[in-house]
Amino acid sequence: MSKIQTLRGMNDIHPKQVKEWSYVEEVIKSVVESYGYEEIRFPVVEKTELYTRSNEAADIVTKEMYTFNDKSGESISLRPEGTAGCVRAAIDNDLLRTDKPRLWYSGPMFRYERPQKGRSRQFHQFSAEAFGLSSPEIDAELIMMSARLWKELGIFEDLRLEINNLGDEKTRKSYSKALVDFLKKFNSDLDEEAKRKLTENPLRILDSKSTAIQEILKDGPLIEDFINQDSKNYQANLLDILDEMGIGYLVNPRLVRGLDYYNQTVFEWKTDLLGSQDTILGGGRYDNLVQELGGKPCPAIGFSIGLERLILLLNQEDKIKLETNLDIYFICFSESTAQEAIIYAEKLKDEIPSLSIKTNLGLESAGSQFKKADKSGAKIALVIGEEELKDKKITFKDLRSKSDQETLTFEDLVEKINKIKN
Repeated sequence: MSKIQTLRGMNDIHPKQVKEWSYVEEVIKSVVESYGYEEIRFPVVEKTELYTRSNEAADIVTKEMYTFNDKSGESISLRPEGTAGCVRAAIDNDLLRTDKPRLWYSGPMFRYERPQKGRSRQFHQFSAEAFGLSSPEIDAELIMMSARLWKELGIFEDLRLEINNLGDEKTRKSYSKALVDFLKKFNSDLDEEAKRKLTENPLRILDSKSTAIQEILKDGPLIEDFINQDSKNYQANLLDILDEMGIGYLVNPRLVRGLDYYNQTVFEWKTDLLGSQDTILGGGRYDNLVQELGGKPCPAIGFSIGLERLILLLNQEDKIKLETNLDIYFICFSESTAQEAIIYAEKLKDEIPSLSIKTNLGLESAGSQFKKADKSGAKIALVIGEEELKDKKITFKDLRSKSDQETLTFEDLVEKINKIKN
């Protein structure tokens, strides 16, 4: 049988990378939970209408979703983003009627798009969503929470905050019409992608990577000329809070989000260190989505972090410092000593439950096993050879100091390890 490889755009995460991911996820979880956010989990497969009913013109719906019929003939989709699923779960589980929940979730999303650096067809996001609050204070809290996260990870100076206000639905419609009217004059200068967006989701043209289109847009209408005074006041109050907290930002009138349920505040944290895939976190308000998905009117706001890009940036800046959690590496040289080693390892865990122990059962040479013990990051090597087996003892070697090795009884070994652990 020929070798079976992973699907294009679907990537394995090997053990060393998993440690990096676990470290980053734990830091994010710690920060968001310190603000009172609670974890929610929901399926990676949903009814297709969950995404199409509220985002009929969004790019992920028109060309990027993994959609298929199940055996009953129902159209289902792998989730292309998490917010719609989180809203559906909050409605289904009656979380919004009696509370203003603040939720977080993490996991894989799926979009059929061209794989490139920092972007794959199965990708992972960590998201936070806050429901039932319509004031700029919750917007500010989410932004401040993300800023604290960057500081915890040591990359605050590598990121910049861009922010915009999209106004309400009326603003979006009137601005979209003005943008379409303006760009029609340049139809021959637009590429096929821009022409498609012009008919399906005009605001997405604003974040085009084409320098020619960005040059055209310099003379185009700005959304700030269409938003009402309430939206302007809302943004001013939000920016006042950020100023008070010393969080720098750039008001970017061209900033939009890829899904058309956003209104009012939208924001992104970007970096100049990863090329064109520069957005690490994106978020904003979606005050009408709960009602669109069958719930009662409920304001909401959230953000999502692209974990692949974040980890790419952290590794590029050498910000992930992993420490091994392995205490002991057990070395043995024959089947009989290997048998004794795994029994002693279990007895040690009975005496000291917090111990982490890896037993080498490959029976390589002493030199090879000691190299592996050192590479494992373990603090201690324990050795059972034929002499130790005969004398019912274990040789102890501190791998992180130049002290001599000792041969001990099991009772003395437990006492010594307890002193080291404590």
